Amino acid sequence: MFRKIEHLGIAVENIEKSLAVYESLIGETSYKTEIVETEFVKTAFIRVGESKIELLEATDSTSPIAKFLEKKGKGFHHVAFEVDDIEQEILRLQKLGFELIHQSPKSGADNKLIAFLHPKSTEGLLVEICQEK
Repeated sequence: MFRKIEHLGIAVENIEKSLAVYESLIGETSYKTEIVETEFVKTAFIRVGESKIELLEATDSTSPIAKFLEKKGKGFHHVAFEVDDIEQEILRLQKLGFELIHQSPKSGADNKLIAFLHPKSTEGLLVEICQEK
């Protein structure tokens, strides 16, 4: 079951430069920056009420973020929904016919288990589901 919008992912070219913009815009400072080696991405999080903004910078040219930036440029990348049980949610979504990029949860940033749904099955939007580890 979807509980809330956990975060909005924004692809950026330079995380330090973008942090300055978003921290000024939102009026909050980033509470966490980390590198997710398996995804070749550097992330930074800013709280906005009970949700968050996640900035994503590629750390390698083979990163999905690098490919996104090359194809579409910087900007909105994905919406992430918090779920109660990510494994049950993956099964539920598969049964409903949604195409998943990840068939099982994987480790993501900010102490989360994550899985992505393919935009082909979600009206063109990259959707992430996540659960606290």
